[in-house]
Amino acid sequence: MSDAHLHIAIDGPAAGGKSTVGRRLARRLALRYFDTGAMYRALAYVARRDGIAPADAASLCEEVRRIRVDLESDAPLGFRIFANGAELDEETLHSEAVTSIVSEIAAHAGVREKMVAAQRAIADKHDIVMAGRDIGTVVLPNAQVKVFLTASVAARVERRRVQLEHAGVRARQLAREIEERDRLDRDRAVAPLVPASDAYIIDSSAMSADQVVDAIADIVERTAQRR
Repeated sequence: MSDAHLHIAIDGPAAGGKSTVGRRLARRLALRYFDTGAMYRALAYVARRDGIAPADAASLCEEVRRIRVDLESDAPLGFRIFANGAELDEETLHSEAVTSIVSEIAAHAGVREKMVAAQRAIADKHDIVMAGRDIGTVVLPNAQVKVFLTASVAARVERRRVQLEHAGVRARQLAREIEERDRLDRDRAVAPLVPASDAYIIDSSAMSADQVVDAIADIVERTAQRR
């Protein structure tokens, strides 16, 4: 690679395996890992707690500055995220209350603008694997490696069920939730969920997480050899 930081962008729909794959890939390559969706979930948590309506873009934009991210490889999520100084765990971030409003909050142009600026500032300091919905298209358009990770709804429902059970969150109506998240992410006016034109598209429906990591690590190696 060049002297610039190595950036690997992993995009894809809800429950597509981005977090699991991203964390494992980062560990294998000795890089930092961050899931940008956690920032939107942290903001949704603050909004719910403080009585801010999901439609109140101005107030939400004010709250963005209260979200802090620390990249720590040995943290359970691969990073630590704080809202108003309080650390948020996976159970809180993936609670039903947060999930029910996060897509609406993430659709605001002003919120996304501030979030993207913060996410780029994080990436500017590190070699990183960054996962989300618009990393390759918006946040890190010059990332050396871009992957769009997808899977069937059935496969994603099962993965989300396991993830939630592991976090101690009760799984309910997952197929409906995932299909609705897909619709909202795909149809939003600002930074809709689409693969970058130069992204490698991987359908992981019949693949294990380790197989996906192997495939992406191979892409990273081949990309490095071309430089």
